[in-house]
Amino acid sequence: MNESQPLIDHIQKRVILNEDEVQAFLSYFKYLKIRKRQFIIQPGFVAHHKNYILKGAFRAYVVDDNGQDHTIQVSIEDWWISDYNSYVYQKPATMFVEALEPSIILQLDYKDEALLKHQNHKFETFFRIMAERSVAHMQRRIITNLTMNAEDRYKEYEALHPDIVQRMPQYALASYLGMTTEYLSRLRNKRAKKS
Repeated sequence: MNESQPLIDHIQKRVILNEDEVQAFLSYFKYLKIRKRQFIIQPGFVAHHKNYILKGAFRAYVVDDNGQDHTIQVSIEDWWISDYNSYVYQKPATMFVEALEPSIILQLDYKDEALLKHQNHKFETFFRIMAERSVAHMQRRIITNLTMNAEDRYKEYEALHPDIVQRMPQYALASYLGMTTEYLSRLRNKRAKKS
């Protein structure tokens, strides 16, 4: 099987490309193997790439003035990750993006994305759809954080993304859901006793 097949399938679910268009699209991506705990983005450096995850898991996080980290995004296979504020505006990043497992990504350069969008309206449509979904997801997450207690946030996330809940280190998942690792551990133990 073509190593880029997951990305091809990902695109074709959103826009239909012919074989020449698929090859043109893929030609702009760079295949990279990433070690566990390797950073692909760090604060102070411009995020020049958007990253499609073929294999593995990542988290994007910020560190506050007290040294506490806050997970902004968690991503596994068939998801994208970057410091989008840095990527879109080509300004220095404020987030770390770290591999939580040995991973493989397909990386797209900012300038190459612009070329793709200029080249074919279908490519532009694909990136627009992805941006819209990203905004909707972020808005849903903000609303959940504002209106649900920690236990309900965990239950909802577990129902929506059981695969991520199983794979994410507890500290990363707790940080993403806005709770302490200890609280998440108690929640999991409580739920395990019920089942």
